[in-house]
Amino acid sequence: MLVLGRSQVEALLDMDALIDALAPAMADLSAGRASVPDRVAALVPEREGFLAAMPGHLPSAGALITKLVSLFPHNDGVRLPTHQALIVAFDPDTGRPAALLDGTAITAARTAACSALSARLLAREDATVLAVLGTGVQARSHARAICRVRPIRQIRVAGRDAAKAAALAEELSARFEGEVRAVSGYAEALDGADIAAATTHAVEPVIRRSWLTPGVHITSVGYNPAGREVDDATVTQALVCVESRQAALAPFPAGSNDLLVPIRDGLITAEHVHAELGELVAGSRPGRTSPDQITLYKSVGVAAQDAAATALVVASAREQSIGEEITLQ
Repeated sequence: MLVLGRSQVEALLDMDALIDALAPAMADLSAGRASVPDRVAALVPEREGFLAAMPGHLPSAGALITKLVSLFPHNDGVRLPTHQALIVAFDPDTGRPAALLDGTAITAARTAACSALSARLLAREDATVLAVLGTGVQARSHARAICRVRPIRQIRVAGRDAAKAAALAEELSARFEGEVRAVSGYAEALDGADIAAATTHAVEPVIRRSWLTPGVHITSVGYNPAGREVDDATVTQALVCVESRQAALAPFPAGSNDLLVPIRDGLITAEHVHAELGELVAGSRPGRTSPDQITLYKSVGVAAQDAAATALVVASAREQSIGEEITLQ
């Protein structure tokens, strides 16, 4: 069995290739060609954390995997990530365990890559201003990924901790040719932004309709069982897209409060979810219909994304003879 550590996974996983690979993966998911059951989780209430299991079979990528991922929000996010994961890949022909690899890097990359795919499908072609809400691993990944699909010239960073926002802005400035600056709050970051990437553990919404500019595309990947990232007015007025209706509208620990709460309160129905990304990829549902339309991609994360990323990493590792082979018997 091939074993790959985090630094190896990070070196092997190409962001452009991953964004491209996620398009057919999402199309397969929407068409029913992938087997991706809802995640299940064991709760750790004394730490407000949980350990979730996410199996998935993506035949087109030759991938059969399961991810074990923990979410412990009280970790500091840098020295000890809030999300930590392992992925086991199996041979889809025999069921033999074939690879064990760090899943933390894959989770960070595939989440941001799918947000970038949503921006490719839904954001205006002339989007140049990106608001990054949050200062953790996903904030970094989203800044990196979204710049791959739109001509971003300015990045604004906002978070609860001004020092962390400033540090992230400085870090991104070293890698990004355009302007990067930390701003005082979420409202300032969103004012005039063409794309907004919400990557927080917020209890109260960090995306509010009154702060948004017409035509903005929003990606929301944050998850907090006790809260939400996007307010009711934005959800009700936006063109809403998801990875999977089944996953996004499922109960905890799979679904999204950003959608489930306004449905519960009678503000929208399940039919308000306009499309899955795979339907946009396949052309069976339309995307943006006007320059001023607000579009929202609400992500809950699905194993098809992990399967696509794992297939890329394992194939590249074998081609380059990277990693350690071990025998379990």
